[in-house]
Amino acid sequence: MSNLVSVPKNGSLANINSNQNFPTLSNWLDDIFNRDLPSVFTSNFNTGITLPKVNIKETADDFTVEMAVPGLKKSDFQINIDNQVLSISTETKEENEHKEENYTRREFGYSSFKRTFTLPESVNDEKINASYSEGILSIHLPKREEAKQKPARSIKIS
Repeated sequence: MSNLVSVPKNGSLANINSNQNFPTLSNWLDDIFNRDLPSVFTSNFNTGITLPKVNIKETADDFTVEMAVPGLKKSDFQINIDNQVLSISTETKEENEHKEENYTRREFGYSSFKRTFTLPESVNDEKINASYSEGILSIHLPKREEAKQKPARSIKIS
C-alpha cells in the first residue's frame, strides 16, 4: 500500500481532503493581495526605477555585467567594490513645479536602486572598468592571469 500523497502545484497540503468550495483564510488573503488594484490606486506609486535587469557573461578572460538602466546619466551611478562585493547603485530626485494663475502644482519624484554581486576570487579588481551607452551600463571584470583558462594542448608520449 502506498503512502504517497498527491500535492497540488502550489505546494500546499492545507486543502487536501477538504471541501474546495469553502474559502480558507489563506485563500482569502491570497485573493486580496494578488488581485490587481485599480489604476487610480497604483498610478502614482510606480513612478520610480524598478530593480534593473542584469546580464552576466563569462569568457575565458573576463566577466561582463550588463545592466539595463535607460534614462540615466553616467553621473547618476555609484559603483563600488569592497571585500570582493561589487555594488551598483543610483539615486535620483526630481522636482517639477507648474504655476498658473489660480494654482500651483508641485510634483516630487525619487527613485533609487542598489544591486550587489559577490565577485569570485579570480577577478582582478584592480583592472575593473565601466561604461554607459544607450541605456546599458557595462562593467568589465577581467580575470587574474593565473585564473584564465589555458588552451588545450596535446601531450606526446615518449
